[in-house]
This record gives sequence, C-alpha cells and structure tokens, in this order.
Amino acid sequence: MSASLVHLIRHGEVENPHHVVYADLPGYGLSERGFAQAAAAARHLADSDVRAVLTSPLQRAVETATPIAERHGLDLTLDDRLVEWGGGVRWAGVRWEQLDEAFPGELAAYLETPLDLPFPVESILDCGARVAAAVREASQALDGGDLVVVSHQDPIHAGYLVLAQLRPAKYHAAKPNHAGIVSVRPLEGPWERVTYWEPDQGPEFPPID
Repeated sequence: MSASLVHLIRHGEVENPHHVVYADLPGYGLSERGFAQAAAAARHLADSDVRAVLTSPLQRAVETATPIAERHGLDLTLDDRLVEWGGGVRWAGVRWEQLDEAFPGELAAYLETPLDLPFPVESILDCGARVAAAVREASQALDGGDLVVVSHQDPIHAGYLVLAQLRPAKYHAAKPNHAGIVSVRPLEGPWERVTYWEPDQGPEFPPID
C-alpha cells in the first residue's frame, strides 16, 4: 500500500515587511500574494486524485494547505515533524539584515556549506530525515491516489533529498519557491522526481544564490 504520487509543497509567501526570521514564531500568516499562490496550487491539483493532506501546524503552512484540502473534501492532518528547520528556529525574531551581528558567520555558513554546519543546530539532513519519515508513513497509509504534504522551504527540500537519496553539491540551487510543488513517485529505492510546478512569484527575500 502506498500513494501513487506525493506532492511536496512549500507554503506561500508570508506577510513579513520587516524581514524577520519568523521560523516557528506565531502570527506569521500568508500575504495577499501568498493566498493567491495557495489558491493557484489548489487549482493546479484540482484534477489530481488527492486522498490526504498532511501539513506543518504553523499558520502559513495551514493556510496554504487549506484550499487544497477543501477542494478535495478532506480534513487536514497536522504533523509536528513538518515544522521549520532548527537553524531557522535558532535565528527566530532576528531581522535577516542583522543576522551577521547576532550570529556571526552563521548565515555565511548556511549559504556556503549548509550540509556541514559548524554551529550546534539540527542539521539540514536530520531535518530532512524527520520530514521523510512523516511522508513515508502517510504515503504507506494510502492505497493509491495522491498525498499532499505542505511544509517549509528547507524541510521540503531536505525531505525530498532524503527520499530521493541525493546529496547535491549546490544544495540551494533547486529549492522550491513559494507554493512550489515537487511531485515525486514513491519507490522501493530512491523516490523519483516527476514534475515541478510553481505559481507566479513576487520578489524573494532574502535572495539565495
């Protein structure tokens, strides 16, 4: 028993005019553009055989998952394993522009060597492992059909890498944009990436090269 396809989705754009690292802080929901992106993702999956919607309990993820679940007449399943990466939680409440002052060298390390960080925090791959475990469990509970999983950028990307058994040289190069959907096929070995789709994007902050 398994889902036929799993759609790994990053939440839509967040209302964050002060460029705060919001991580697991309460009160950070979708922006107007983010709600439009969530609606576009729901339309994109309208003809898919979605049978379950699993989401991080954080507000922005729930707001992204809700129109998808509603379109298919499903309830949301919240899973704490899908919450934000621990490094973001470490930086929570600090403006991106002030990270170097608050945590010297940590942003540079995240950008340059994200899979081998020198500071004490949940590793990217450990984050991916907990997400992958949640995804596998939910997928195996289905007998065909599609599973939707809504989480955050690093958890979605790292979870996909663990499921696909990949360790890219440039970790940041193929991360999903807001409400981006990475559709993968569950297999006995490495999971297979099938398609990637994303809605229109506004300006991204902070930029990741």
